Amino acid sequence: MAVLDRAEGAAERRSVPTGPKARRPSTAAVRAELPAGLAAAVTGFERHVERELGRSAHTVRAYTGDAVSLLDHLARRGATSVGDLDLPTLRSWLARLRTTGVASATLARRAATARVFTAWAHRAALLPADVGQLLGSPRTPRTLPTVLRADQAAAVVDAGPRGPADEPIALRDQLVFELLYATGVRVSELCGLDLDTVDRERRLVRVFGKGAKERSVPYGVPAEAALTRYLRHGRPSLATAASGAALLLGARGGRIDPRTVRRVVHARLAELPDTPDLGPHGLRHSVATHLLEGGADLRSVQELLGHATLATTQIYTHVSVERLRSAYRQAHPRA
Repeated sequence: MAVLDRAEGAAERRSVPTGPKARRPSTAAVRAELPAGLAAAVTGFERHVERELGRSAHTVRAYTGDAVSLLDHLARRGATSVGDLDLPTLRSWLARLRTTGVASATLARRAATARVFTAWAHRAALLPADVGQLLGSPRTPRTLPTVLRADQAAAVVDAGPRGPADEPIALRDQLVFELLYATGVRVSELCGLDLDTVDRERRLVRVFGKGAKERSVPYGVPAEAALTRYLRHGRPSLATAASGAALLLGARGGRIDPRTVRRVVHARLAELPDTPDLGPHGLRHSVATHLLEGGADLRSVQELLGHATLATTQIYTHVSVERLRSAYRQAHPRA
């Protein structure tokens, strides 16, 4: 009787409302309720994504969360083994997610995760066939990223802090802006910089990007000047025993957190009139667009940004054309 009560309780917890406004249980709570065989598959898949695919901690969490959602859906259908997973179940999972208001881009990502999961499960002998091969992804409208104009970007970088410009945090924040706009690195890559990853003679930073791929990115004279000021008067005041080799430090001396960088960027852009509200990734988009508008070739921009494929970089050519078209409409009398 106790076993029956526990089974009914687990089913009841899984059958929570699924509308857009329903309060959904956390991934950890759903994972804890999975049957043993499905829970073991999640653990194995998580290890595969982290160790074999070499994905970042953020990507591992996203893939694992998607796998938990998929296997929870499988369990709702009465299955206790990954071997029961088939193409209709994959499709019904995506259809259910769509009814809860999940965006098309998120559905496409989850479909991609499902294909990675079924390929792994097939290799691990948990599935007799890779049923995800025939799973299509929802078509997502391709939206162009919002970017700063070159003059707006210059104003953002040159604006400086509200308070004294020689305070350690102010010196650090200025270096954050200089490096973000000079290099176009991702916020995680910026936060991961160490003292020995900066080659000051050649003005290069060695960056470890997605999939633990390493690349060298140049930076200019203004960024070097900001780096000199920070290393002389900023970092020594922030450094503690816990600082290690981290280049950019937080107020307590530890490595700066991406959330801090995002907060700093949003705050400065909010102070400037007629400037769109962008985060660090918006500055990255702006860098790519300004490079292409300045005559840089697409392959060089791909290398600079660390894009795995040229197709990812090509979106910035559309951004440039769209900006030209917008200026034409506004300025030409017969547009």
